[in-house]
Amino acid sequence: MFGLLIALISGALMSIQGVFNTQLTKASGMWAASAFVQFTAFLVCITVWLIADRSSLTQVFQVQPRYVLLGGVIGAFITCTVIKGMDMLGPAKATMLIVVTQLLVAYIIELFGLFGVEHQPWEWRKAIGIAIAIAGIVIFKWE
Repeated sequence: MFGLLIALISGALMSIQGVFNTQLTKASGMWAASAFVQFTAFLVCITVWLIADRSSLTQVFQVQPRYVLLGGVIGAFITCTVIKGMDMLGPAKATMLIVVTQLLVAYIIELFGLFGVEHQPWEWRKAIGIAIAIAGIVIFKWE
């Protein structure tokens, strides 16, 4: 139940952040806003680490495979694409497309066991669920 609550909070925060970042971009520009967002996220993470964690930062660089170190790089592009998507489509449409794409890509990662994730078998009910989510976008956008 706690995991469900955390996921719901995450989704809400992502939508709010996208709106905030889009407004920030209008005042400064895409890369300046993205740099500010990532820098403030860095400051929060370092502060919480100093207060609550104190695990070894150097252990991060021992991770295998090395490509998982690209999460921050991907995060910068996520920030930019969310900002642009929300600016061009509005928060509701952009968020729906983002969430359904996340679901589809996550399912593909599971199906093929990509990036070290345990391989999961094909399930029609999951495919139907994704199809229903896509149908929901079509209905939502229908004018």
